[in-house]
Amino acid sequence: MSALVRVRFAPAPTGSLHVGGARTALFNYLFARGRSGTLVLRSEDTDLTRSSIESERVIEDDLHWLGLDWDEGVDRGGPYGPYRQTERRDRYGLAAARLLETEAAYPCYCTPEELEADRSAAEARGQAPKYSGRCRDLTQAQRSALESEGRKPAIRFRMPERDVYVEDLVRGSVHFPAGSIGDFVIVKSDGNAAYNFAAVIDDSEMAITHVIRGDEHLPNTPRQVSLYEALELPLPLFAHVSMILAPDHQKLSKRHGATALSEYREQGFLAPALVNYLALLGWSPGDDRELFTLDELTRAFSIERVSKSPAVFDHAKLRWFNAHYLRALPLEGRADLFVAWAARDPRIARSPELSDQRWRKRLAAAIGDHVEILSDVAPAVEELLRDDVTLGDTAREALKEGSARSLLSDLADVARHSNADGFEGATSREGLSELGRRHGVKGKALFQPIRLAVTGTEHGIELPLLLPLLGPARVASRIASALSQDS
Repeated sequence: MSALVRVRFAPAPTGSLHVGGARTALFNYLFARGRSGTLVLRSEDTDLTRSSIESERVIEDDLHWLGLDWDEGVDRGGPYGPYRQTERRDRYGLAAARLLETEAAYPCYCTPEELEADRSAAEARGQAPKYSGRCRDLTQAQRSALESEGRKPAIRFRMPERDVYVEDLVRGSVHFPAGSIGDFVIVKSDGNAAYNFAAVIDDSEMAITHVIRGDEHLPNTPRQVSLYEALELPLPLFAHVSMILAPDHQKLSKRHGATALSEYREQGFLAPALVNYLALLGWSPGDDRELFTLDELTRAFSIERVSKSPAVFDHAKLRWFNAHYLRALPLEGRADLFVAWAARDPRIARSPELSDQRWRKRLAAAIGDHVEILSDVAPAVEELLRDDVTLGDTAREALKEGSARSLLSDLADVARHSNADGFEGATSREGLSELGRRHGVKGKALFQPIRLAVTGTEHGIELPLLLPLLGPARVASRIASALSQDS
């Protein structure tokens, strides 16, 4: 049975891939790969005004970035092509002709103005808008008269007047009462197939066995089930996964932050971290485990553990995942990544430190625990490469206390007379402890004046990591600047 599994991800190429679509693609990928099945990437480009080849390429690139691949699609062909809906019009025409012949569909001559008037009247009566059936039982003479007026008909499906039950792998049996859905357009007056009709024909002809998609498509499913039955086509199994909500439990949108995958790439999220996080939005492995590679997800994933409840997208949790994945990188790889992102900032792109292999590794070790996403790197490096800092009133007052000035003068003198190796020893834990003993201080009395003088803040990178990274010349310069501000 596993070899017969065929699923599809069928985005509309009208823009970049959003996190909801990415999660749907991931679930389809995991289901197919975990069952040695086939994943089809289909382009549902029936929206002629907004669809583009460029958007298809962007979506493909986003999927590749996530680490997802597919077996059949626009870019690679396959035995069930073409895989772009605008190239399948003849297939929709044949299926529509079959429905017209069996009177399961009929031509509809209603104008947009007439349909809008019907909708407004239904709403005024407190009823859900649905097609009034105006053209359902027209005689041939009436149709000819309407055509003589120049009206071009759409083709509308005659919705059966009975209850429809959708058997869903996530939600169980979902009931749609008779009469709740009106007759709907399957072919528009311009000859282009509508979404529900095209999806049914494509899924059937591409031998799709499981339709895994977002639950915003659940209201479409009774229409599609009725089309399958009218065309005497075998039904696929349906699985509608819950939508992704924002923390305020509203639909995730731009006002809540980034929604497009490209935005997360630009902010410096790692693809494995995003994949790991998306997998846990609406799916549970059955225990408390949170960290998975893509291969591990493939082995663990099952539709049975997909939740009916909406998932909440927590940006802070995603940043936590990303920070974990960054820290798990080998030091050298993390250093290369940090420097590449630092070099995006023109203020520091030409800094000689970025070309110094030893400095790069020190950077990765020093700021690794302070970076959650890669766009955090450039501001952190810019702060490190400044020659002086501006002290606030609190910092200036703190540097007047006790032995702070003499301690800092001593450290500055050590910095001025040390090379990089000697300075690293002098600023190690042991070296700083020795500095404190010379001035009769330890703990906060030792570390706070140094940190304030060289950073202007009370918290940050551990001094034995920070001071060698700044280097002796910069430490001496910053201390001199701080002491001049204190005077």
